[in-house]
Amino acid sequence: MRVAYHLPNDDIRAAMAAAEAAEAAGFDGVVALENAHGPIPPLTAAALSTSRVQLGTAVAIAFPRSPTIAAHFAWDLNKASGGRFYLGLGSQVKGHNERRYGLTWTPPAPRMRDYIGAVRAVWRAWETGEPLDYHSDAYTLTLTTPNFSPKPLGLPPIPIAMSAVGPAMLKVAGEVADGVRLHPFSTRRYLQEVSLPRLQAGLDKTGRDRSQIEVVAGAFMATGATDEAVAKMREYVRFRISFYCSTRAYWDVLRLHGLEELGERLRPYPAAGRWSEMAALIPDDVLELFAIVARHDELEAKVRAKYEGLVDTLSLFVPTDTAPGPLADVVREIQKVPMRFKGYAGH
Repeated sequence: MRVAYHLPNDDIRAAMAAAEAAEAAGFDGVVALENAHGPIPPLTAAALSTSRVQLGTAVAIAFPRSPTIAAHFAWDLNKASGGRFYLGLGSQVKGHNERRYGLTWTPPAPRMRDYIGAVRAVWRAWETGEPLDYHSDAYTLTLTTPNFSPKPLGLPPIPIAMSAVGPAMLKVAGEVADGVRLHPFSTRRYLQEVSLPRLQAGLDKTGRDRSQIEVVAGAFMATGATDEAVAKMREYVRFRISFYCSTRAYWDVLRLHGLEELGERLRPYPAAGRWSEMAALIPDDVLELFAIVARHDELEAKVRAKYEGLVDTLSLFVPTDTAPGPLADVVREIQKVPMRFKGYAGH
């Protein structure tokens, strides 16, 4: 199993130092999120300060950017890193697209399929010099002039991963993506019975094997070297779980476990600004259903119990001030867990 570390995205110098430390600790990759800050500056710093680790957006929000804009920044990061970049894309939910980005909302699954096709068409035109001639329901791209076309890189194709929660997005990921990023608000049962069968339906549609797509799982993780450190992390993780329990888009997993009533109880809290009260409604058994709670010396066994045979890469969902160095031994143990992914197409 591969293991990725989340870089801080609010301080470029800190991101550079964290990327160097993660590489020294043996992590397979580093990723940066898009939230209060963007993923591109920290990954640029990481590209210039590392030589081995994979770099990825986890994720870049797709629809506010034209496919050509995404193609440009991915191209430049791939060049800077010597071919170590992968583009992780996410759709974000309707409210954010409409009210935060000012976009007209359309069904995300077909649009993401078109978006990925458009990005790849732009890259193909830049690499081969062939005319750009991409047509889909969401995007039509027919112009790329010499002044706006970077020179060919001579590198393998940039992998594209997409985040997916619902059935339509998981099926599209199986059809067109090189990787799928699953939400940390999940359980082993949900992965087995819901997420992976939906992904497999997309793979079957296009005749692909499961070994041809990288399944990346985020994990809520309360870990530390001591019981005291674990206890502190438990409360941070408890709050994160309470937030997702309050969000209807994630209730499928609650329904599977008979916990929908918990979601109904929590749903009014965010709108009322009652953030500090939410975590108290998450009992320990629910916390441990969604999170891995373990000291460092117990972590590999817990990861194996939750994910072995299901996912290929573990994206450690820990606070970005959690230094990667002390996790080096844990990473080496997790990397012994078998995975089904064999490699990206064209690599």
